[in-house]
Amino acid sequence: MLTRSPAPDNPLDRLTGAGLAWGEGTYARLAAPIGAAAFALYILLTAFTAWAMPDANWDMLPYLAIAEEGTYPDARALHDYAYNTVKSGVSAGDYKALTDDGGGFRSHMAENAADFHSLLGMYRIKFLYAEILSTMSAVMSPVEAMRLVSVFSVLLFGAIALLWLRSEGALALAPLVGAVLIMADFGDAARASTPDLLTSALLLGGLYAYVRGREVVTATLLFLAFMVRPDNIVFLAIFAILLVVFRQKAWGALVGFAASFIAYFAISHWAHHPGWWPHLWFSSIEQHYNMDGFEPPFSVGAYLKAFATSLLRAVSLNSWVGVSVLALAGWFAASRAGFRLDRRAGILFAALVLGALAKFTVFPIHDTRIYFPHLIPPFLLLATPFMALWAAVARGKRPAALHAISGDKS
Repeated sequence: MLTRSPAPDNPLDRLTGAGLAWGEGTYARLAAPIGAAAFALYILLTAFTAWAMPDANWDMLPYLAIAEEGTYPDARALHDYAYNTVKSGVSAGDYKALTDDGGGFRSHMAENAADFHSLLGMYRIKFLYAEILSTMSAVMSPVEAMRLVSVFSVLLFGAIALLWLRSEGALALAPLVGAVLIMADFGDAARASTPDLLTSALLLGGLYAYVRGREVVTATLLFLAFMVRPDNIVFLAIFAILLVVFRQKAWGALVGFAASFIAYFAISHWAHHPGWWPHLWFSSIEQHYNMDGFEPPFSVGAYLKAFATSLLRAVSLNSWVGVSVLALAGWFAASRAGFRLDRRAGILFAALVLGALAKFTVFPIHDTRIYFPHLIPPFLLLATPFMALWAAVARGKRPAALHAISGDKS
């Protein structure tokens, strides 16, 4: 049987107990400003890291190439531009790692302009990211432009997350959201010169606007997030289906999906995207050196092998599965305690979870960065019921059933 611990007789124990009690009381009174300050500090440190210690990844080369295709229409000239630009913008060691893997894929692409050019359709589809880089490269180094986009994405993501928590009266939970960001490899996404974090920030803004009932902003930001990374169409489709099935009025999200759906086919055709199966083959089955005319026959066995391999890697090497399970556990715990998401937020929560599963099923690739846009919004949605639970515990009450209201439903 559990019993109350006896009062400490040791002066050091009494001093420690008094200090802990003071700290607990102080945090209880100042939880919101302390939480906001801690979260803001983490975001600023991450932004600084994104600028000062960026990750040199191979995808920088094709992204820089598609940003300047109009200036360098010749495959050889475009290849030389991309490689020379990266060479001048990263350390000698990083450049060697990007261009010399002992005769493998990277070594081959560094020497073969035609094969490098054949890959660009898989990157050209990220239309808005390429246009942003092209515009910024007119006034600064292209590599610095990539870093600045990453810094901006970090700050935008952090600002929207803080605004979301503030609007729900949940700034006290900001450090927990920061901890989830760390678990979700937010720092790695920030350091990478890719469009992943920008699309995550835009999508987060669109979802916050949806929760607050701001339809025009919702449609705009969801469409922009799609234009940065068109694979967001999978989530938008799931979201739209759930909204229709459950008869939830949210025309902003539906318009965002409709515009993205139409744009998807237009951009895919313009970008000369190789298609779903060739792209999946390249990413998850075997790297093919030249994608021009590459049309491998569809194989159920090859798909299942890629699915199983990616699933094993996702569970053992990446964090997105664990973070997703943690969000589901939080939802279950809050619901069992009687604090549930409202209808509008519940539909979004389901869409985020199902969207991640659908994205992996359609295109099984294990990297956390692919699913990062789905990882943080569920925790922000859960902030409201958890704050209600916190208040109930503080009052010494546990209501039989309370529904947490998430934002303005106007």
